[in-house]
Amino acid sequence: MCGILGIVGNTDVAAQLYDGLTVLQHRGQDAAGIATADGGKLRVHKGNGLASDVFDEDAMQLLQGRFGIAHCRYPTAGSEGSDEAQPFYVNSPYGIALAHNGNLINTDKLRREVFEQDLRNVNTESDSEVLLNVFAHELSLQKALTPDAVFKAIEGVNRRCIGGYAVVISVLGLGLVAFRDPHGIRPLVLGKRAGKNGATDEYAVASESVALDLLGFERVRDVGPGECIVVTARGELFSQQTAPAQVHTPCIFEYVYFARPDSMMDNISVHKARMRMGQKLGEKILRLMPDHDIDTVIPIPDTSRDAALEIANVLGVKYREGFIKNRYVGRTFIMPGQGQRAKSVRRKLNPIPLEFRNRVVLLVDDSIVRGTTSQQIVQMARDAGARKVYLASAAPPVRFPNVYGIDMPSAEELVAHDRSEEEVQKLLGCDWLIYQDLADLEEAVSGPKQRMEHFDSSCFNGEYVTGIEEGYFDRIKQLRSDEAKKTRRAS
Repeated sequence: MCGILGIVGNTDVAAQLYDGLTVLQHRGQDAAGIATADGGKLRVHKGNGLASDVFDEDAMQLLQGRFGIAHCRYPTAGSEGSDEAQPFYVNSPYGIALAHNGNLINTDKLRREVFEQDLRNVNTESDSEVLLNVFAHELSLQKALTPDAVFKAIEGVNRRCIGGYAVVISVLGLGLVAFRDPHGIRPLVLGKRAGKNGATDEYAVASESVALDLLGFERVRDVGPGECIVVTARGELFSQQTAPAQVHTPCIFEYVYFARPDSMMDNISVHKARMRMGQKLGEKILRLMPDHDIDTVIPIPDTSRDAALEIANVLGVKYREGFIKNRYVGRTFIMPGQGQRAKSVRRKLNPIPLEFRNRVVLLVDDSIVRGTTSQQIVQMARDAGARKVYLASAAPPVRFPNVYGIDMPSAEELVAHDRSEEEVQKLLGCDWLIYQDLADLEEAVSGPKQRMEHFDSSCFNGEYVTGIEEGYFDRIKQLRSDEAKKTRRAS
């Protein structure tokens, strides 16, 4: 999962792109980068680490230009070196920089096509660089640099590329290009800001609306599935459907875990979706255990707070903050190895014994992926004095890999894969484990007004909207497993 942002403004946009990255940082802590268009030159600065680590005063002074793009990254496959940081850049045709959130599932085939048919070279293992070269080739075929030429090029991209993707591109001599995969799996939101003193309106696109809020852009709408938007350097906006209509299936895990609660995506409030998850799960707990002995509901911070509070309300028991979080440790389930993840949990959370001592506590988490974190937190609750420890997941069991841009690795590393809920409960060491039902999760995210009918819930049900070619899971196991990453780092 990554964060992307693009802005066309009336003044230099680098500082705004940096500010936007700081509120998208939760989407990727591995690397950050910004590319701006300065007349006939693309200015690019990127590197490993948080945005605050990558950019200093000298770097920001370099990044001149009135339109540009930004990216924050965590890796799902490939190497983890600085050469994988985005945006990627090619100088033919015109000069193009690209930032991508998602994952292509036909990268190997595309890589061969790009080299053998398009006669272009790819220097990294990143599918994003492959996507950039596909777009560059398709644009070169148009023999023009206009919005219509871009739309035709994106039609070619959508024909060739399979997977989940939201993309922002800076094209020298034209402006900003933004587009979304035909199923709308990865999010992309359009914002507008009125120009001052008669200046033209300014536009931005971002993975989450929270970046638009910070920068003073009004959220206009979501970029549609298969839609492409072009904003010229003069502030003219053009849009066109560049792929045949498909079933809209946004990634449901965005609402479960990744997105900030103050974001709106696909016209759904993440905050309200998580509240409804809690209400649904609380009702399930009452059905299964009407005479429950729960004393206290405690969230595992941060993304489970909304759900935990609603569960407590439904059950009629106390809600308490039982863990203090160290905010300078990254998200544990995306860390590179089980050993590092295990150490990070203890550095990340510390219990407040007063809230556990002699109590039956219900811990609430947004989801359970590998189980490493949950296992340790259950033990921490016991060590803090809890009489019983129940564990509730606001999401169903994660049994299948995610192939559209979330680092859920080979199935064998998922704690619920090929295990019953009773087996997972025993492995995690809790007295009772309860999961959200998938139908309830989808209804909670959709809500009573939006009524979104379909989601990419593939990590829960194994149904992949794009289809999966034979042998794909074996290949991603070789790329994404902890053992594979350990081998790459060693080499």
